[in-house]
Amino acid sequence: MLAVFDKSVAKSPDALQQSPHNECVTAVKDGILAAHFSLFAVVDDIFCLFEGHIENIALLKQQYGLNKTANEVIIVIEAYRTLRDRGPYPADQVVRGIQGKFAFILFDSASKATFIASDADGSVPFFWGTDAEGHLVLSDDGEVVKQGCGKSFAPFPKGCFFTSSGGLRSYEHPINELKAVPRVDSSGEVCGLTFKVDSESKKGKTGMPRVGSDANWSQNY
Repeated sequence: MLAVFDKSVAKSPDALQQSPHNECVTAVKDGILAAHFSLFAVVDDIFCLFEGHIENIALLKQQYGLNKTANEVIIVIEAYRTLRDRGPYPADQVVRGIQGKFAFILFDSASKATFIASDADGSVPFFWGTDAEGHLVLSDDGEVVKQGCGKSFAPFPKGCFFTSSGGLRSYEHPINELKAVPRVDSSGEVCGLTFKVDSESKKGKTGMPRVGSDANWSQNY
């Protein structure tokens, strides 16, 4: 799977914006998503790519009132719509409730909002980076991201989720800050970075507030 978002839609963390960059081969206005062997669905202008599988799929279908034919990507879209329209739970709790091996990329084209996450073990290969024009690039193919983003390339942090308005957060440790840590190869060269939970740095836990059905949760996050 591949997604490229304009910085006006999804601004990548400052620490991920390093130089020099390579020129990304894909130009975008707002965002594009390309599916290869990933699950892909569109519901009410919400586009979603899903890689992997959900273990508690039956429970989540029941929780979100979905029919028996609903698959993983439909569950993620419905979870997002519940957060956006009703917000009964904080976002970290919703993502934590998805058990399995997965990575997903969701783009709400109506509100220009993104919702991106990886499972707690980083079981599915998932990478992100920033290209020379500031586009946020995500893919399950690390070489694609590395070629497009140069040193502004890293594995997507396991156990974390990213939103356009809230940035990167850990859903396993939602009250802790995340810090960027340089990655060093076998020759001692810095080759990008990764993000880890800072156990000593905490912030006030900001859940996703309950909002009206006509409101956009990303503006209230």
